[in-house]
Amino acid sequence: METSAHKQQQQPEAAKIRNLPWVEKYRPQTLDDLISHQDILSTIQKFISEDRLPHLLLYGPPGTGKTSTILACAKQLYKDKEFGSMVLELNASDDRGIDIVRGPILSFASTRTIFKKGFKLVILDEADAMTQDAQNALRRVIEKFTENTRFCLICNYLSKIIPALQSRCTRFRFGPLTPELMVPRLEHVVGEEKVDISEDGMKALVTLSSGDMRRALNILQSTSMAFGKVTEETVYTCTGHPLKSDVASILDWMLNQDFTTAYRNIMELKTLKGLALHDILTEIHLFVHRVDFPSSVRIHLLTKMADIEYRLSVGTNEKIQLSSLIAAFQVTRDLIVTEA
Repeated sequence: METSAHKQQQQPEAAKIRNLPWVEKYRPQTLDDLISHQDILSTIQKFISEDRLPHLLLYGPPGTGKTSTILACAKQLYKDKEFGSMVLELNASDDRGIDIVRGPILSFASTRTIFKKGFKLVILDEADAMTQDAQNALRRVIEKFTENTRFCLICNYLSKIIPALQSRCTRFRFGPLTPELMVPRLEHVVGEEKVDISEDGMKALVTLSSGDMRRALNILQSTSMAFGKVTEETVYTCTGHPLKSDVASILDWMLNQDFTTAYRNIMELKTLKGLALHDILTEIHLFVHRVDFPSSVRIHLLTKMADIEYRLSVGTNEKIQLSSLIAAFQVTRDLIVTEA
């Protein structure tokens, strides 16, 4: 009887793990599991082993392992039983105005731990979303309770953290991950989940995620679920990103066809594949740098493209901006002809 009850208990656990998004399922649990920024990890490991952890400020683009690093540290510092009483984790989804700093954070930091040695840990994820007042109030709290509490701030933009807080913390920058680090980890997930992936599919994943491990895993999961096989084409289709061949066609039409034909062809392709002009513009921008234009022509073209990109970000009509983009390339073509 007991064994069957035990089995029933195990089944929901297994189902729960199976149903988790891959991002959470394969989140590193210990410091040794983390794949990047070995210099930062060895420094933090040294702090922990010598029991001299300072206040930390981890910053950098999303998906580079900031939250995973500090959670792995917390798991190493505290056993499961004391984790709840020793660690306070707040992120942007929690209210973190000045009242929270004066209330829960202050009361958590000010209460001493009886029967347990060591310090408490307050993790403030996405700290750049905290208001100016809350950050100012936090300065005093950090100073006052350094004796028995350590603070760890995590953010994407360092400029949004007030200098007074920055000076109280040891700063670590987490840069985007390199393909060399990402590929082995992705291959591990692919092996575990038995995903059918081609070599160009893996390259496309790494290119599109641009150093963001979370994004790479999300694209991998959604592509494998939607198409069954992960290739360059399915990855680009799943993310709605223009294929390289499409971008080459668009560039060819804009430089070699008359205005009406180019406009009609590009509109058809956009409608057929559901492409956004902003993505097309970003890809074309890379092509412009590779194509050998005379420098004066390239400068003119890049200025025009920058204007269009700005206008798109303000929320203007895509059709009019597309006309403007084609016009810029047609003018460029005429300039090249006259220069030649």
